[in-house]
Amino acid sequence: MKAKATVRLPMKSEKQLDALMKALTPEVQRQIGARSKVTLSGEEQVLVLGVEAEDTVALRAALNAYLRWVSSALNVLEAVTQES
Repeated sequence: MKAKATVRLPMKSEKQLDALMKALTPEVQRQIGARSKVTLSGEEQVLVLGVEAEDTVALRAALNAYLRWVSSALNVLEAVTQES
């Protein structure tokens, strides 16, 4: 069974979107598991994360991993922005 999900995350700015794209691109190119494939793109100020997996367990694992990375990167960007 194939499982798919697309997550669209609005960003505050193009700069924030670009920073997230640069941070996540190496992870997407390396792919974290053999049972899932992840795509990443940006549309205006929206980060689009696409996940296709062999089953719902692999889908959930990939989504959780990438959403944690997005959250971590946003927290770092917030901290850096507040200090400057």
